[in-house]
Amino acid sequence: MPMKRGALVAMGAVGVFALAIGLTVRWVGDKGIGPLLPPKEQCTATVNGTTVELDLEQAESAAIIAGVAVRRGLPARAATIALATAYQESGLRNLAHGDRDSLGLFQQRPSMGWGTAKQVRDPHYAAGKFYDALVKVKNYQTLAVTVAADRVQRSAFPNAYADHEADARVLASALTGQSKSVFACTVNTDSVKQEVVGRSGLTPRAEAVRADLLETFGKLSTGGYAPGGVQSGHMEGSAHYDGRAVDVFVRPISTTNTTKGWAMAQYLVARADLLKIKTVIFSDKIWTAGGRSDSGWRDYTPPERSGDPAILRHLDHVHVDVQEQ
Repeated sequence: MPMKRGALVAMGAVGVFALAIGLTVRWVGDKGIGPLLPPKEQCTATVNGTTVELDLEQAESAAIIAGVAVRRGLPARAATIALATAYQESGLRNLAHGDRDSLGLFQQRPSMGWGTAKQVRDPHYAAGKFYDALVKVKNYQTLAVTVAADRVQRSAFPNAYADHEADARVLASALTGQSKSVFACTVNTDSVKQEVVGRSGLTPRAEAVRADLLETFGKLSTGGYAPGGVQSGHMEGSAHYDGRAVDVFVRPISTTNTTKGWAMAQYLVARADLLKIKTVIFSDKIWTAGGRSDSGWRDYTPPERSGDPAILRHLDHVHVDVQEQ
């Protein structure tokens, strides 16, 4: 049935109002106009048909736990045990409280020799201490998750770790890079202050991303920036020219290095809201914050320009850039 002129006027008024308050309008079938609200911020990982959902705080913590395992060259099984433990102990949150003097992701107790209160609330330190104890457990890789976790934690409720084993296995597979492009986050972008390039050739936000990667994964080969800025070598309009981008190299291209690349790429997505990351590209896939982040990882088509296909397709490096303003 033709739409009446009055309905069109009303629709126009709704559209103007929605735009005035910062919403996008859309047509919703026969129900009329509705606001297109920002999608819910969350992270998901799907492996072998099992999907795990995390909020952004949980994702940030899970990424560090898995990343420290990658740094130490530990198997994904170690990350599964650690993640199941942190799920049970803190809900993957860096708690400032707990039973008696228990604190942090693993509810480690300073009075029991785990470290100072400040140390056990440092996720990198806490994860490291957990793995220090785990690798001393004989045959931990073949033990049940509940048994391995309890031999580290000495919990009053050891069987509770089993409640989180399936989710922990999915997250460990994704965040150690064993499963590719399966961990993604919906992150809505906010206005941020425009920054100037520092002495390293990076803006403070980009430098914070580089430092965060180094703290979790240890020594890395990075590039795409230089003191005074880079002037060539990238496509027109590249964030590299603004000092907002870092490349993390995983050369030579191999199964092992590609796995590590995916561990870092998905780690960056997990911490995108915290670090104000805009784009992550690796191995023919791209993730972007904002309006398209709820689409997860998408196929990446490199620009039509001459050059090494491995570089253009980001097969040998993870590209990450941060928000501009």
